[in-house]
Amino acid sequence: MNATRACCTAALALAGIVCASRAIAVGSGAERLGEAAGVAQVGANQTLPGGASSLQEAHGDWRVACAQQNGLTRCTLSQQLMDTDSRQRILAIELSVPSPNKAEGTLVLPFGLALDKGIVLQVDDAASPTLRFRTCLPAGCVVTVMFDEKAIAALRSATTLTVKAVGDDTQEISFGVSLKGFASAFDRTSTLAK
Repeated sequence: MNATRACCTAALALAGIVCASRAIAVGSGAERLGEAAGVAQVGANQTLPGGASSLQEAHGDWRVACAQQNGLTRCTLSQQLMDTDSRQRILAIELSVPSPNKAEGTLVLPFGLALDKGIVLQVDDAASPTLRFRTCLPAGCVVTVMFDEKAIAALRSATTLTVKAVGDDTQEISFGVSLKGFASAFDRTSTLAK
């Protein structure tokens, strides 16, 4: 049993991620990280393609989801990592695109991590400063993430975003987030958010 599975399988029973009371669901399988992710909002007079009230698209390993609520359209790109044996969620990331070269959102990690150690995001050889956990909810522990223009360029050309954490047992744990489809999902979310 690998370290990731040992840490996650016992502690995770995530039925759905909801970080705020005004979170919206966008159909089956597209759980929302909610308002805490700072989702991109399309203007009140804009509509989704074909006049749809919601939209879901797969872009490689990423999903673009938009939904209209109270006259606003909210769009995000997201990905979830699942344990292949138990089908439990290990990690979820959801990002909004507030401008063409910026993404911000929420990363939800499993219980069993040393929260005071934070996490580090790594793309190729470049690593972020240590990011702190914001809070833990029944669905997992939340870290706010922001990517600037340089980071977005790196994500577009890389194959994996590595999330490094430390388990309560002091062993390093790495989660690999596939970047297959990230560029097209980012561009689509940016286009829908205009």
